Amino acid sequence: MRIAVTYDKEQNLKPLDQADLIGVIDEEKKEIEQYENEGLGSKEATMDLILGLDADAIIVKEGFLCPGSYYMSYGRIKYIPSKYSNLKEIQEHFEEIKKSTRDDLEEEMYAENEF
Repeated sequence: MRIAVTYDKEQNLKPLDQADLIGVIDEEKKEIEQYENEGLGSKEATMDLILGLDADAIIVKEGFLCPGSYYMSYGRIKYIPSKYSNLKEIQEHFEEIKKSTRDDLEEEMYAENEF
């Protein structure tokens, strides 16, 4: 399985539009491929890049996606909600995290916050 994760230079997990880097954890090769996020500033552009990297799933937290990035990826990628906040924790708890893989998300995970 290839699992995408978005993070900053300090390896803290970030929403798609705020992530400096896109990592793809390749379970088969036991390595993390790392890419500059050319879609920085746009959740949809970042999701487009992730879909182009042939990821099977993406690690998300509330607010990481928006309705546009969710619907463009729905049915093309699985989602892994995570309580962890950095890449090191993701690596340490990888087997546990994989168990929460799902085909869809609750709306509050990707809804735009209205203030």
